[in-house]
Amino acid sequence: MKLLYRIALAFITSLLPLAALFSAKIDHFLKGRKGLMKKLQDFKRKNPEEIVWFHVASLGEYEQAKPVIVQWKERNPHTKICLSFFSPSGYDIAVRKPQPHIDFLTYIPLDRKSWAFDFVSVLNPKLTFFVKYDLWYHHILALKQNNIPIILFSASFRKDQNYFKKDGFFRNILFDLDWIFTQNEESIRLLDSIGYENAEMAGDTRFDRVKETAESPKDFPEIKKWVEAKPVMVLGSVWEEDMQLLIPLINKNPDYLWIIAPHDLSPEPMAKWQQEIQFEAVYYSRTNEFRDAQVLFIDNIGMLSSLYQYARLAYVGGAFGKGLHNILEPLGFGAPVIFGDLKNVSKFPESLEGVKSGCAYSVKDEVELIQVFDSLKDKEAYEKSRIAANQWVNANLGAADKIVNKVLVNFPSNGR
Repeated sequence: MKLLYRIALAFITSLLPLAALFSAKIDHFLKGRKGLMKKLQDFKRKNPEEIVWFHVASLGEYEQAKPVIVQWKERNPHTKICLSFFSPSGYDIAVRKPQPHIDFLTYIPLDRKSWAFDFVSVLNPKLTFFVKYDLWYHHILALKQNNIPIILFSASFRKDQNYFKKDGFFRNILFDLDWIFTQNEESIRLLDSIGYENAEMAGDTRFDRVKETAESPKDFPEIKKWVEAKPVMVLGSVWEEDMQLLIPLINKNPDYLWIIAPHDLSPEPMAKWQQEIQFEAVYYSRTNEFRDAQVLFIDNIGMLSSLYQYARLAYVGGAFGKGLHNILEPLGFGAPVIFGDLKNVSKFPESLEGVKSGCAYSVKDEVELIQVFDSLKDKEAYEKSRIAANQWVNANLGAADKIVNKVLVNFPSNGR
């Protein structure tokens, strides 16, 4: 299997430059990694201090990493933090503005053995954290051979994953990890079933992150003025499949204000939705006068997590398509959240827990969406849901503190 993996990677990486001629996304993926090692070498030459490496797949995993990064940096200010991304969609957003606590921001090289070993050799971290998943065999092998501790946190496993189907290549990757912190007890049970013992449940670090955001959200004075005391529903990270349900709801509720933050900021979908909405809709980037508008399109990035402060209710998109986006962000502000019916709930365990806790609602179609929306117009039902949101979030705080405490005790500051 190791040989097949290496052959497959060599084949794929040799084809990528050709594929880039026909795909702007692949071209961007490759261009972003040009000069990667030179930048890393320059950083290392200027920064001889100890380095702790955090790797994330994309932006969602970075949000999970942030509370741990913040705590680590506060307790170990002498160390430098390297953050790597696999996905351009995450890297592109992170690199646009300064990232507090991050000393070096980079892509991870593709997982060919020579590239991975060169990256680890130059970076030479004292400790490495992987977040949730995105475990690359050759990078982990390089870390292991250099006796660099490897920690995985916010892990959420499912029984249909290759790790648990049979022994061999993929399972061995898990056994190369020094410690695993999981989001839930089911993941612990799965690890127990294959004999992996260095694991414990710490919880989902996103709870820590959304609480931080809720306590100090970004301020948008013009939106605050527009909202005043009116009921607002924030539609976050929505796709076309979501808007097919939501537009009829919008058109039936003129007493609400609607903030729509699409996942894709391409102008065409928003223009289509604007035509189908019966009320006046404006774009955030085009005006700061929203007084006569019923609907506000957010055509900027980096605003959504703080926009939930204005929400009486929220809808989070993605469940009908590529995957549910972060339902914890509105719940951090005490806003009950609605989302589409998931095909595979096990990939998003927080969705089921939110429903069980009484602050999240899954809907299959327009009829169920209207039923849930109307039920939450009742003051008593709404207050019960809002209290449940606050209780659930508060009950799940502290994952980052557990992780950092455990790592500091078991993997001292000299790393190896």
